[in-house]
Amino acid sequence: MTDTVLYEVSDGLATITLNRPEAMNALNVATKVALRDAVQSAAADNAVRAVLLTAAGDRAFCVGQDLKEHIGLLATDRETGSGQTMSTVREHYNPIVRALAGAPKPVVAAVNGVAAGAGFGFALAADYRIVADTAAFNTSFAGVALTADSGISWTLPRVVGPGRAADLLLFPRSITAQDAFELGIANRVVPAAELRAEAEKVARALAEGPTVAYAALKEAVSYGLTHSLEETLEKEDELQTRAGSSEDHAIAVQAFVNKEKPKYLGR
Repeated sequence: MTDTVLYEVSDGLATITLNRPEAMNALNVATKVALRDAVQSAAADNAVRAVLLTAAGDRAFCVGQDLKEHIGLLATDRETGSGQTMSTVREHYNPIVRALAGAPKPVVAAVNGVAAGAGFGFALAADYRIVADTAAFNTSFAGVALTADSGISWTLPRVVGPGRAADLLLFPRSITAQDAFELGIANRVVPAAELRAEAEKVARALAEGPTVAYAALKEAVSYGLTHSLEETLEKEDELQTRAGSSEDHAIAVQAFVNKEKPKYLGR
């Protein structure tokens, strides 16, 4: 049977590919477990200096929960009274988003098609989103009488603002790639045929960059969103001290003096 998630590491870049194109990369339990394990492995592996999250096929990045499987699980819950179905948020979605957003390395999402529900949430948890011009986004949750999960109640308002986030969540609808770019959801929109090559180019450039500095930048931005200016200044001092003591900083300074391109080690 084909693996539902593919995982490959090459030259410091971990590529994670959702691999259920026949189901629009919907998230059944097996896929959620495999994705969680792959993302956590990439985040924890010091040999991985950047992550590329993408999906097979050209129709969908990920349409969220596999509702066909979900119906059966809900029926089992009713029969047994176990109430286990919605534990997927705690057991799968939350760990996936924590690993993507908290990884001490850049995460690039290459959105090749529809990103809906948790698929939208996973894309937002990445640091940089390159989107095919044929792609689309949809919050979806209210359309199936559910609230937000996969971190989207935290990420979406920070990307588009609370008013627009409320609109997109209360009235779920398809947002085109161009709309997503104008809202700040997409960092870059490219022709669908060029998506994979462009995403790999960006992700590999990040994998060759100053990993310690990138990790500090991620931490600084996340911290600054929820803390005062004074607290953020203290955090910047802490993180700059860390980055300044890295081997990559010394390499960068020497390369600048020598008018050379730095070759970073990621430490």
